[in-house]
Amino acid sequence: MKRLILFLFALIPFLGSSQTLNPVKWEVKFNELPNSEGEIIITAKIDKGWHIYSQNISPDAGPIPTSFNFSPGSNFELIGKTIETNAKEIHDKAFDTKMLIFDDKAIFKQKIKLKNSSGFNSPLKLEFMTCNDMQCLPPKTVDLQIIVPAKK
Repeated sequence: MKRLILFLFALIPFLGSSQTLNPVKWEVKFNELPNSEGEIIITAKIDKGWHIYSQNISPDAGPIPTSFNFSPGSNFELIGKTIETNAKEIHDKAFDTKMLIFDDKAIFKQKIKLKNSSGFNSPLKLEFMTCNDMQCLPPKTVDLQIIVPAKK
């Protein structure tokens, strides 16, 4: 119930506005590693004054945690979990609890095992929520592409 009320409250500033806020820009890169492994690096560049939430917060805390949906299939398999490198703990006033956030920049890394040496593109879907000191935007889903070049 708390989530629904907050979500509806977050929509109010946008009901009469034709301008859409987009304070987070996402980028995906691939780094080849030895032994047919690789690393997918997902970077969020976050506008000043805004923040996104860690993937390591309780869903009951209020905001939507950042989450990733990879599509491994026949090209690669995931090795371990997606790690984050620069989260900081704050007391979030909007949700009245301590939680991990990212401001300015967020970096997430996912190791993979390549199943073949040919290049490929693979879809990546991520979900996140962004807030500032005055408002939270509705959760957003972004579709990205992981581009893995063929091995030389």
